[in-house]
Amino acid sequence: MTGLAQTQFRLRQRIACAGLIVSCLVMAVVMFIANPLVSHAQDATSDVIAARKLLMDSIMNNMDKIQEMISERRIDLGVSRECADNISSMLAAFPHLFPPGSNQWKEDVDLDPVKDTFASPDIWTDFADFSRRSAAAANTALELRRADNEDDVKRLYRALGIACDTCHARYMKE
Repeated sequence: MTGLAQTQFRLRQRIACAGLIVSCLVMAVVMFIANPLVSHAQDATSDVIAARKLLMDSIMNNMDKIQEMISERRIDLGVSRECADNISSMLAAFPHLFPPGSNQWKEDVDLDPVKDTFASPDIWTDFADFSRRSAAAANTALELRRADNEDDVKRLYRALGIACDTCHARYMKE
């Protein structure tokens, strides 16, 4: 791929990632601020839960790309930087998809993995910690974006994975 083609590809990826983040945030804001009718509250909550799941899936897709390169021992620094940049942006936006009132966790209920949330109520009781963890993971992803050698990519990918696993252990019900 030529330098110009690579630059254009990265620009399209950044625009797509930014569009995804903006769409998720707009969906959350519109559903919780601009739509105060009680009859629509459940729809709004379902929409914000769907936005959270979409953003998390996108984060995982980017993590998987980096993991695949590491596993195959063929790390493309440009691709890892692009993925890490996407992850960092999405993690920075992630806490904003947990507005008050979107806690829908139900204990001892058979949940639909597509529609229902697995977010722990602890997110809302300790939102400052949840936000701090998300910001710290976003910063680790930003460091990963700046990695200039394969060893740093591996080290920072592991650190990001640990940050994700630790947050999931605290704030995700199973």
